[in-house]
Amino acid sequence: MENFAFYSPTLFAFGDGEARRSGELVRQFGGHKVLLVIGGGSVKRNGSYDAVTASLKEAGIPYSELSGIQANPRSGKVYEGIDLCRREECDFLLAIGGGSVIDTAKAISMGVPYDGDFWDIFAGKHPIETILPVGVVLTIAAAGSEGSDSCVITLEEGNLKWGCPKTDVIRPKFAILDPSYTCSLPAYQTASGVTDMLAHIMERYFTNTKDVDITDRLGEALMKTIIAAAPKALENPGDYAARADLMWAGMLAHNNLCGTGRAQDWASHQIEHELSALYDCAHGAGLAVVMPAWMEYVLPHDVNRFAQFAVRVWDCEMDFAHPEVTARAGIARFRAFLKSIGMPLTLSDIGARAEDIPTMTARHGEKPGGFPLGRFVKIGPEEMTSILHLAE
Repeated sequence: MENFAFYSPTLFAFGDGEARRSGELVRQFGGHKVLLVIGGGSVKRNGSYDAVTASLKEAGIPYSELSGIQANPRSGKVYEGIDLCRREECDFLLAIGGGSVIDTAKAISMGVPYDGDFWDIFAGKHPIETILPVGVVLTIAAAGSEGSDSCVITLEEGNLKWGCPKTDVIRPKFAILDPSYTCSLPAYQTASGVTDMLAHIMERYFTNTKDVDITDRLGEALMKTIIAAAPKALENPGDYAARADLMWAGMLAHNNLCGTGRAQDWASHQIEHELSALYDCAHGAGLAVVMPAWMEYVLPHDVNRFAQFAVRVWDCEMDFAHPEVTARAGIARFRAFLKSIGMPLTLSDIGARAEDIPTMTARHGEKPGGFPLGRFVKIGPEEMTSILHLAE
C-alpha cells in the first residue's frame, strides 16, 4: 500500500424527507442567497424541487434558478450560470439532480470568482483557488459527484469533453441523499448509473500496487452490493431498500475511499469521454461498451488480478491450472450482467461508427496530458484504437 492523504469533508444527510433540511444546511455553510441549478422537469415531478424551495423559503433564503442542464453538461450553461450568479449576487450554489447538474454547479463555482474564462481552469492554465460553496440534493445514483473531487464539462466550441484538475476544494459542502427521489427514474437511466458506479470502482480496483487487500475488499463488497441491488430496482422501481443501497454505493464508489493507497487507472473513462462527446450517449452506456473491451485488451498484464475479480465479484470457479480461463469467465459475466440490465455492448449499439475511431483518438491527444493514459497499462494512440476496435 502506498502513502496517502484522504480528506472527504462533505456532510451527508441520508434518507427519506431529508430535503427539508436544505435551508438549514445552506445557512450552516454560510449561504445567504442561492443559485439553484437544475435539469429538466424531473425534479419537479419527483418532489425534490418543491421540498428544497419550501425549505429555503422557511429559512428566509432567497434564490435564483438556472434550469435546462443536459446530460454530458455543456459549457454554455456554465457561462450562463456564472453571469446569473454574479448578476443576482448569489453566494451559494445548490444543485438538484445528478452528476451533470452537480458538475455544472461545480464549474460555475470555480468561474464566478475568476476574472478569466472558466475553461482556463479545465485547460490547466489557471489553478483552482477560490470557489463558491456548493450543496447537493441528489436525485440520480450514478456519477458520485456529490462526494467527489472532480467534475467534467463539454466545451461546445470544439466539442471537447474534459475534466478539471482534481482537488478537494470542489467537494460539496453537503449532500442530501433521499433514495425515494430515484424511484421514478427510467430503467435505462438507472442501469446507466449502475454501470457508472461499477466503473468508478473498477478504475481503482485494477492496479499495479501490491498489498492493497483492504481496499480490494471494500471495492468487492460495493460491487457485489450494486450487482445485487440493480435487478431489484429495475424489477420494482419503488424498492426503497435497493434504491438506498445504490445511492450510498454510488457515493462510496467515487469519494476515493476505495482508491486510497493504490495507483488508479481511469483509461476507460478517458476513452469513453470521446464517445459521449461525439455521440452524446449516456456516460454509463459508453462505459458499458468501453470497459469490457479495455479488460480484454489489458488482461495479459495481470491475469491473476482478473481471476481474483472473477472469483470474488462474479462467483466464478477458480481454475488454478488455467487462471486465464477464470479471468475471461469474469469478463464474460460482467458483459452478461450489463446485457441483463439493458446496457449496450458494442459501438454500433450506441450509434458509434468504426470510421470515427481515428477522430476520437486524435481528439484525446489534444487534451492536457493527452497520451499515454491509464496507469494499470499505459495506453497510447495505437492501444486506444485497438480497444475501440475490440468494442465494435
